[in-house]
Amino acid sequence: MSTSEELKQIVKRKYAEIALQDATCNGSSCCGATPLSKDVYNIMMDDYSELDGYNADADLALGCGLPTKFAHIDLGDTVIDLGSGAGNDCFVARHETGETGHVIGIDFTEAMIQKARENAEKLGCQNVEFRQGDIEEMPVPDNTADVIISNCVLNLVPNKKKVIAEIFRTLKPGGHFCISNIVLQGDLPTSFLQEAALYAGCVSGAIQKNDYLDFIKDAGFKNITIQKEKTVTIPDDILTEYLDEEGLGKFKKSTPGIFSITVYAEKPS
Repeated sequence: MSTSEELKQIVKRKYAEIALQDATCNGSSCCGATPLSKDVYNIMMDDYSELDGYNADADLALGCGLPTKFAHIDLGDTVIDLGSGAGNDCFVARHETGETGHVIGIDFTEAMIQKARENAEKLGCQNVEFRQGDIEEMPVPDNTADVIISNCVLNLVPNKKKVIAEIFRTLKPGGHFCISNIVLQGDLPTSFLQEAALYAGCVSGAIQKNDYLDFIKDAGFKNITIQKEKTVTIPDDILTEYLDEEGLGKFKKSTPGIFSITVYAEKPS
């Protein structure tokens, strides 16, 4: 498709636009990047609205799970959110870690960082900060976090093994992560792999489920657990933007599995 740097620039440009979009647009497309579906309102995201600490202004409907719900965050923890967007998971995490904790959101896109900081200021959150940076090279020292969370972001990163190694580096010994991500079982159509919108939409950048879990194991994590798994179905009115009639028929006949999985794993102490 493109080089790693080109993919990063595609993501940066697209998510600068997505930062200004309405959440309903993002929910009825693939992570705000593809054309909108007229038939399906919610393609990937889960409902955050019942979680304590939820703030509607920070919810851009870009997730594919509820990692913060399953993250086992304790009072006083230091939490890092990878791809923090407008701050949604950070503010939920802040409720869990309390005033004695510390939450760091990292995002690649300046527009998202600005939006998140504005939301933090409105909420008066003194112990939540947002840093602009590449999660392949996190702007965080070794052994910083008790918990790392992320929601539908690793799909957007070209070098997923490097991000997982960075998660291991920045977690304290005995710390853990809880991350929701899109994975595959089976192959996507070749045409999908050439589409920038589907890469930014968290589809064509997804990797095979078993490969993803092996990356986590090979990085040194233990007690790897899938806490939640759900099937993601792309509506026909979006698929027809990228497939002709024959291609759509083949895709529906041999549909690869597209899943959102929320994975928990621990760094050995």
